[in-house]
Amino acid sequence: MKSPRSTARAKAVDMRPRLLTAMGVSVALILGAAGMTRAQEAIESHGYSYFGNLDYPQGFEHLDYVNPDAPKGGELSLAASGTFDSLNPYSRKGRAGALTTIQYDRLIEGTDDSVGQYYGVLAERIEYDETRDWVIFHMRPEATFWDGTPVTAEDVVYSHRLFIEQGLPSYAQAVGRMVTSAEALDDHTVKFTFNPELTKRSRIETVGSTPVFSKAWFEADESRRLDEPRLEVAVGSGPYKLESYDINRRIVYQRRDDYWGKDLPINRGKFNYDTIRVEYFADQTAAFEAFKAGEYTMRVESDPKLWATSYDFPKMRDGIVVRDEIADGSPPDPSGFVFNLGRPQLQDKSVREALALAFNFEWANESLMFGLNSQRSSFVEGTHLQADGLPQGAELEFLQGLGDAVPAEIFETPARVSHESEAGRINDRRNLRQASRLLQEAGWEVGDGNLRRNAQGVTLRINIPYPSSIPTSISTMIETYVQNLRALGVDATAEKVDPAQYTLRERERDYDMVYSTRYGAFLSTGGGLSQMYGSKEAEFSLFNPAGLASPFVDAIIDASFETTNQEEQDAALMALDRALRHEFFVIPVGYVADYWVAYYDMYEYPENLPPYGLGYLEYWWVNPDKAADLKAKGALR
Repeated sequence: MKSPRSTARAKAVDMRPRLLTAMGVSVALILGAAGMTRAQEAIESHGYSYFGNLDYPQGFEHLDYVNPDAPKGGELSLAASGTFDSLNPYSRKGRAGALTTIQYDRLIEGTDDSVGQYYGVLAERIEYDETRDWVIFHMRPEATFWDGTPVTAEDVVYSHRLFIEQGLPSYAQAVGRMVTSAEALDDHTVKFTFNPELTKRSRIETVGSTPVFSKAWFEADESRRLDEPRLEVAVGSGPYKLESYDINRRIVYQRRDDYWGKDLPINRGKFNYDTIRVEYFADQTAAFEAFKAGEYTMRVESDPKLWATSYDFPKMRDGIVVRDEIADGSPPDPSGFVFNLGRPQLQDKSVREALALAFNFEWANESLMFGLNSQRSSFVEGTHLQADGLPQGAELEFLQGLGDAVPAEIFETPARVSHESEAGRINDRRNLRQASRLLQEAGWEVGDGNLRRNAQGVTLRINIPYPSSIPTSISTMIETYVQNLRALGVDATAEKVDPAQYTLRERERDYDMVYSTRYGAFLSTGGGLSQMYGSKEAEFSLFNPAGLASPFVDAIIDASFETTNQEEQDAALMALDRALRHEFFVIPVGYVADYWVAYYDMYEYPENLPPYGLGYLEYWWVNPDKAADLKAKGALR
């Protein structure tokens, strides 16, 4: 095992999008069937993968990337910015406390070293037919909630129905269409039947990845709902349980010594801390000062300015605090300035292109990010799925098969790439002149007060709200972008708001543009693509902040569901990348290819970290000797 003092590993493609989850918070991954035996028309397995590849066999001892002998004990303490008023992570309202989801188990769970492979947690084995029209989960009878009651098939069915009846609309509608019935066959056997007219993709992994709650807990008080904020925690069966909280100050989770699943192969070497503590701070400045003082002990840095300039303090020089740059093998989040396509002034793509030209990535990178970011154009930047140049090969064949759904210019114009700007000045005059021409051609002329108005006299207004808790480098980037928009004659404003108010405005889509990380990259296809990029839930999906509704994109997503092998699927996803860039609803910002992690020198991690996860919550651990040494030095509070 390697100490965290080790030097940074070679850089990999950055991927901040944690590949979509079956809940739609991230893109749902494609799955297939492997390592399976047949019983009449059914397939049985210890896991599930759509294309027939399971890396871990029946009876595997532990995941390859964990330390199965990692010591248990110690504390992980982290920081959060802003506020919280709820301990229910699944409510449509309120601002949920950090890490509340770690208290709940699921039937199956993915791994950080593969795409689209799932293995049993609450489910001991899985049974399904070749057409994926139904699935039966055979549950582990030893599974118990933290109140000692067994986790049953009825709890699974009840949890599924809660999400359909009270969950986020985008998830509820998609899964409600997909699942025609959920039934408990006996105490530990649950069956889901699917709509045969819809895609086979994302069926089994979606229902298998739903968190499982105690039915008895919800039914004991009729006021308990999934869609309401509350400071009462629903009973779960997971490895951690809420120990205490202090509103807007602190949340503490305690590892369960009696956790029923601690010896499962998929869990060995995981959940190593006795406690996980989250400290809340008003903003990033206060949080960083608290880290230096030892009020919390691990920080995953997101601010390039801090990383470049602020980690030279006494505890760093004395070796009490160390920092690592650890390679991240996922594609970078397609984050950036997202246009609200529901706004009339932003429905003309040429207007969006003009507004984009006012953003100077090169200046922002050099002046605010200390040159640590790389520019992004693709939604799967740096991966084999990235579209480049004109369509060719399998991608061209795929697009040609879509017929009239594909705009003619897709075959004639190379994949869109981000514009270049002069790094030496905030406003690139060449780009602003081009932007001005585009706006004039779109009917937005400069008039009184040097503001642009259309033929009806309506001013071109753009408001960009942002939460007060975001890193200073991001807020400054937003403010300088607005400065350039004003130079273009746009009535642009940046609005700094309280985090709780910002969350509400995000949910209600109360903005013209917003700096967002809601969209996710993808390495596989599935229902999560529809929730983020599809038309059906575009008007209200939290995972589609632009409100993108494109028949072209829909056609690609639908066709990707019908692919029958990896090559076909890759061609479809490359075409999707091309189409999303063509629609141009996000101004890309840069990315960093590594995780930046600073921590007090008592944490260690496995030598071979997986490509798709940092894992500091799950499979890092505390070295007890190092922790004792830090306490003896008075380095920790």
